[in-house]
Amino acid sequence: MASKLPTQLATARSLDSRGHHSKPKPSSLSWRTTLSSNGVVPSPLTSSNLSFNGLPKRSVLPVVRCSGAAVNLGPGTPVRSTSVLVVGATGTLGRQVVRRALDEGYDVRCLVRPRPAPADFLRDWGAIVVNADLTKPETIPATLVGIHTVIDCATGRPEEPIKTVDWEGKVALIQCAKAMGIQKYVFFSIHNCDNHPEVPLMEIKYCTEKFLQDIGLTHIIIRLCGFMQGLIGQYAVPILEEKSVWGTDATTRIAYMDTQDIARLTFIALRNEKINGKLLTFAGPRAWTTQEVITLCERLAGQDANVTTVPVSVLKLTRQLTRLFEWTNDVADRLAFSEVLTSDTVFSTSMTETYDLLGVDPKDIVTLEKYLQDYFTNILKKLKDLKAQSKQSDFYI
Repeated sequence: MASKLPTQLATARSLDSRGHHSKPKPSSLSWRTTLSSNGVVPSPLTSSNLSFNGLPKRSVLPVVRCSGAAVNLGPGTPVRSTSVLVVGATGTLGRQVVRRALDEGYDVRCLVRPRPAPADFLRDWGAIVVNADLTKPETIPATLVGIHTVIDCATGRPEEPIKTVDWEGKVALIQCAKAMGIQKYVFFSIHNCDNHPEVPLMEIKYCTEKFLQDIGLTHIIIRLCGFMQGLIGQYAVPILEEKSVWGTDATTRIAYMDTQDIARLTFIALRNEKINGKLLTFAGPRAWTTQEVITLCERLAGQDANVTTVPVSVLKLTRQLTRLFEWTNDVADRLAFSEVLTSDTVFSTSMTETYDLLGVDPKDIVTLEKYLQDYFTNILKKLKDLKAQSKQSDFYI
């Protein structure tokens, strides 16, 4: 049944800062709080039911049922299935999701944190931009009014504690979505997150998956391996500028995928009702080691890279040292993720079943070779044109 706009408006007015109805007022949700089936009930967690990083162990994962879900208050304007809210719209993946949604005719609203430099490019594309902050749950409900589907691409900034946005903020957003009758929720997670409880970010992603499944929202969970776009700043640009690039002595392999392909497959999945409630993993055509990526960039750039190799043992020692001080815990958490990425793990999976499910031809998925070749071809042409313009200017001077 389609949501009714008056229902969402009434619900938004009755929600408190945590996405619950104001009466009765529940206790606030915190990072170290267990949740009961009737709402949020604070209780101290002991070592017997905590994982090492403070998250509830999987046997006692939080289950929340909002006390007073949205109900049909009467006739109203149906919320169109093409109305989507993209959370994290300015990020590497988020902006591609926005662009794809607009190209396919969706009515796109973007949740963006208030910032000194406004996200004008989103408005220029044709999206509606609303200011809200997942770390301030009271700002969330108004952004969901009139929305059918939430696409959650958000993640915390590097300078923020991981739990602030990726756990507390996501829990608040999911609770609000449930309470306001959102019809579908798309959540982007990390491949293999269920196999690495020792890494805070991956454990949070896995806990959020379980939270979303338990709360009863119609959802799609998509696990990702790695973005091709991230390799430009990490390897391509430093090689062109003859600066150092950082590598490791590990043999980790990652199946990078173009975020444009991720966005395209996401909307194919979104339109297929048979995929509701499923967990998908998107991976690129081939898994690459760091050294293989650097070698490919060197060949396409036509010059050697200045590679600085960091042994995995150094990362492990650094992580252990930063754990000794409370103010460096967040650094340690991020180093834990880096440690996984520099282990012998393979971040890849077979896409055959997923391609069949989505009706996608594997030949339409961009390979890393093609992606980087296009980048280097374009950038080298621009550099050549700039040199030509510089010579012309010198001549006339």
